[in-house]
Amino acid sequence: MEKIYTKNAPDAIGPYSQAVKVNGLVFTSGQIAINPATGNVEAETIEGQTEQVCTNLKNLLEASGSSLEKAVKTVCFLADMNDFSSFNEIYGKYFTEKPARSCVAVKTLPKNVLVEVEVIAEI
Repeated sequence: MEKIYTKNAPDAIGPYSQAVKVNGLVFTSGQIAINPATGNVEAETIEGQTEQVCTNLKNLLEASGSSLEKAVKTVCFLADMNDFSSFNEIYGKYFTEKPARSCVAVKTLPKNVLVEVEVIAEI
C-alpha cells in the first residue's frame, strides 16, 4: 500500500491519508471544499463548493497517477438533498465517464460544508 500526498489538495484534518494506492486502485479520502492554497472553505454555495471538491479530487487523482476519467465509484454526501440538482450539474462536468455512485444526505459534514465526495479509481 502506498500513501498519496499532494499540496494541490487539502491536508488531512485527522489521522488519515489523502489517498492510498493498492492493487491497481486508488482510494481517496472524502474531499471537502477546502482551498489547499489557503486551508479555508471559501465558497458558500453548493455550486462553488462542488467545484472546489471536484478540483481537489482531480488534483489528488492526478498525483496518484490516475484521473477523474478512471473513476469507477464515487460516494457523495450532501448536507441538504435539496442541493441534489445543483450538485449534479457541477459533478457531471467533472465525472464525464459516469462512474457508479451513491449519494446520500447527512446531518452534518466537517467544517459545516455542504458537500463531500470520495472516489475509487483505476490507476
